[in-house]
Amino acid sequence: MRALIVDDEAPARARLRRLLEGAGLAVAGEAGDADEARRQLAVHAPDVLFLDICMPGMSGMELAASLPQPPPVVFTTAHDSYALPAFDTGAADYLLKPFDAARLARAIERVRLRLAQVRCPTQDFAEHQAGRPVQPPARQPAQHPAQLLVPERGGTAVVPVREIGWIETADNYVILHAAVGQPLLRKTMGALLAELGPGFVRCHRRAAVQTARIARVLARPHGDCELLLDNGMRVPCSRQYRATVMAALAR
Repeated sequence: MRALIVDDEAPARARLRRLLEGAGLAVAGEAGDADEARRQLAVHAPDVLFLDICMPGMSGMELAASLPQPPPVVFTTAHDSYALPAFDTGAADYLLKPFDAARLARAIERVRLRLAQVRCPTQDFAEHQAGRPVQPPARQPAQHPAQLLVPERGGTAVVPVREIGWIETADNYVILHAAVGQPLLRKTMGALLAELGPGFVRCHRRAAVQTARIARVLARPHGDCELLLDNGMRVPCSRQYRATVMAALAR
């Protein structure tokens, strides 16, 4: 695959270039802002776009939304608050800086799966000319972990994702409220939500919930609400996130 890096910070571009080349990707070009990114996209037509979000002028999110036919986009940012809007734009992945080679490898694999869904137009044309029906591409299932590995003193806890009711932030850690207890994982909320996928949704600035576990939405004063889970746990939901939660439940 050929990648285009868009980031307003030169050291960040250089580090990402090293990681991408170490993963076997060719870096077609680099850009420091949205205008240069557009020029680079037109010249190189890359297979994947690694795009910073917070840049002077047009943000990476705005740039991605403005492109008529963008390649798969992997957002790279130091802020975890943009994860949900990023996936709403159809992003292939969301990397929270500083990320390592292993996390980047998972993002590259998601891009490969997305590209595999796109059939070659010339192949479709040839089959059409030969009178054979053109079959739609098979949809690949989303790749999300079935369990999380949580290092702890004396070993590692294996936490099935299906058993996680909700997640709570605690500085640079998250607390997994699950059937096995409340293990502490060193990861930001944004990075974990990006890894877990759309089955989890943020419901509070300090909390996220697994939508499949929500049994009832209980109204509270001032537009807030409380989420009653199937195991009796109660999770706060602020007015800011209530619409997002209800939209996730309606899917």
